[in-house]
Amino acid sequence: MTSEPTPFRRVLIANRGEIAVRIIRACHEMGMEAVAVYSDADAEAAHVRLADMAVRLGPAAPSESYLRIDRVIEAAAATGAEAIHPGYGFLAERAAFARAAEDAGIVFVGPSSDAIEALGDKLNARRLAARVGVPAVPGTLEPAPVDHPDRVADLTTTARRIGFPLLVKAAAGGGGRGMRRVEREEDLSAALVSGSREALSAFGDGSVYLEREILPARHVEVQLLADHHGRVVALGERDCSLQRRHQKLVEEAPAPGLNEERRRHLHALAVTMGSAAGLRNAATCEFLHDPAGNFWFLEVNTRLQVEHGVTELVSGIDIVREQFRIAAGLPLSPEVVEAGERAARPASHAIEVRLSAEDPAHAFAPTPGRVGRWVMPSGPGIRVDTHIEAGDRVPAEYDNLIAKLLVYALDRDAAIDRLRRALDETEIGGVQTTLPFHRAVATSDAFRDAELSTGWVEEHWDGEAARAAAARRALLATGLAAIGSGFASTGASAAAWEKPHVAAGPAARNGWRSSGRANGVDRWPS
Repeated sequence: MTSEPTPFRRVLIANRGEIAVRIIRACHEMGMEAVAVYSDADAEAAHVRLADMAVRLGPAAPSESYLRIDRVIEAAAATGAEAIHPGYGFLAERAAFARAAEDAGIVFVGPSSDAIEALGDKLNARRLAARVGVPAVPGTLEPAPVDHPDRVADLTTTARRIGFPLLVKAAAGGGGRGMRRVEREEDLSAALVSGSREALSAFGDGSVYLEREILPARHVEVQLLADHHGRVVALGERDCSLQRRHQKLVEEAPAPGLNEERRRHLHALAVTMGSAAGLRNAATCEFLHDPAGNFWFLEVNTRLQVEHGVTELVSGIDIVREQFRIAAGLPLSPEVVEAGERAARPASHAIEVRLSAEDPAHAFAPTPGRVGRWVMPSGPGIRVDTHIEAGDRVPAEYDNLIAKLLVYALDRDAAIDRLRRALDETEIGGVQTTLPFHRAVATSDAFRDAELSTGWVEEHWDGEAARAAAARRALLATGLAAIGSGFASTGASAAAWEKPHVAAGPAARNGWRSSGRANGVDRWPS
């Protein structure tokens, strides 16, 4: 039982994986029943087992299951769900999905369909920013005339004014789809056509626009919560600069290097955007931070973010719980208001790394398969959000995120130390993962010194070289182990060679494991 009325009796979670597990747990803590939906690939998945009931949507392909608005709404109606939580990805930012839920009399746990529609179009968001005085990344405010070659000359003049290199970006969607980097004026037309074509295929909308490329830049975002009574609160900011192909790899809160005054300024910009858009529920306002200290508005994500956990750890607020309260019409809790008031003076630090089934030695290529050994870290200041157990399969059809490892401590240095320790305890077999990359980040002087930018991965990570170096160390460790065995068999004195003790269990630290784990031997499973 909870101390306040349960927001809803039953909630359908329109998602899968770790975020579905995260939301189901919040439902159970609040006294609500959880309904899972699943595809054939997820029939035995963790979120299905954890839910109170589950409904099959269809085959493994997302287009036939998790992206079928009609089937999700039917599942909610059939099970008597009073609300739908979309999580992130899939249908989370589809205005049509939110509207379908609204039309069916089901509460959508997120911003309204009108807000999603208005802010989901980046050009609409940029125009809104211009109206309320929030500085956006310099660029165009209208779709590029891709289908009107006679107007490309005018656009070229605009591009010169913006300055090269610049970016062609999709007005809809995200994740880098439809984005093209243009270094020379003569490449602009081709970039517009190819970017528009990809955006149309990915989002059903081929609209593209021009935006200045700010380099070097940090990616900094502000977590917002807003209720139905017009109150918008910034819970704090996160730095998400470490990315590959515009997909985040490491996130931390607060953003390092900002003082209280700069934080208050940034939070005020985000609140201004949220208030102007009539935002309700949870959203994130994203900015680029340039070397001169300027914040440039990028976009608003009208959903729960993958990295919401680092803000939860620093603020002490359960964001998913607040989402349900807000969706039920309740005002922001006093705890949220108080957390917003102290957000510019954070008293702790949290870091998240995304453990994914990807090969960091080969451009982070997906590596689906069956997980073998699975040992997650524990101890003070550790949180692991996952849906995986040993023996589970990572399907090729979906995002390959398998766990989010979060650490928190009183300051950033201590958090990095804790992250290094936690990654050292982590063991994943059967599939190649991003563990080697994250271990390199945790021991990087550049990362510890907060020398962060969206180009950090390209500048500091050479996956092929790291893998080759690990292989060389493995061979060396094997040779040293063989020499040690030779010493022991010939009766050499303990002073010359002391055979290491072999401990049992996952914490074993014999000579091979010590060398292997320290130097990366077991970070590249075949």
